Amino acid sequence: MLHMQNERPSLLDVERALKALANKRRLAILKFIAAKGHADVGRIAGHIRLSVAATSRHLRILANAKLLESEQRSTTVFYFLPSRRHPTLATALKLIS
Repeated sequence: MLHMQNERPSLLDVERALKALANKRRLAILKFIAAKGHADVGRIAGHIRLSVAATSRHLRILANAKLLESEQRSTTVFYFLPSRRHPTLATALKLIS
């Protein structure tokens, strides 16, 4: 796990991030959230035209790879890009934006 901005990610961190990024739906999710700033699962699912359950699975994979963060407000969970981004995520966002 990345603790400091200057710290380089471990090979395991890079592997986990690359596996999470190796999916067109997850790339579409990241692109959408990058454009909107934050979004809930229903809005994301509608945008990428996927069920809420399937979208939730993709969001969980991205969050487990530390490529997304979430915050619960009332009964809704919002997803957003971390302020301290994994270098692999930063590169992917440049490529898909």
